[in-house]
Amino acid sequence: MYELTTIVDFEAAHRLADYPGKCSRLHGHNWRVEVTVAGAGLDGLGMLIDFRILKQEVTRVIETLDHYYLNEIEPFRTVNPTAENIAAYVYRELAGRLPAGVAVQAVKVWESPHSAAVYREG
Repeated sequence: MYELTTIVDFEAAHRLADYPGKCSRLHGHNWRVEVTVAGAGLDGLGMLIDFRILKQEVTRVIETLDHYYLNEIEPFRTVNPTAENIAAYVYRELAGRLPAGVAVQAVKVWESPHSAAVYREG
């Protein structure tokens, strides 16, 4: 089994509804998203997936979040845009964009240099 990881950064604002603290107020983060994919087979070039293609697909998903007020976009109009929920969103959006034999293993979303959430299925 081979695993590849790519990292994409974005900036966005959010607030956490019903949160008993200052995160209930509008604020922003410089988010970092780490995506790990895995698969058993390599192509004729000896690659699971070209890093360029992987980063391109991750960036397409991240562009739907970059420089937005996350509470105003789907699916975060009814779900708090926490690091956990953002990680699950990126995972699910990316899962349908990868070639056969390449699966998303985990998405880690950093909202600060010291705080991150990971989403995996199963």
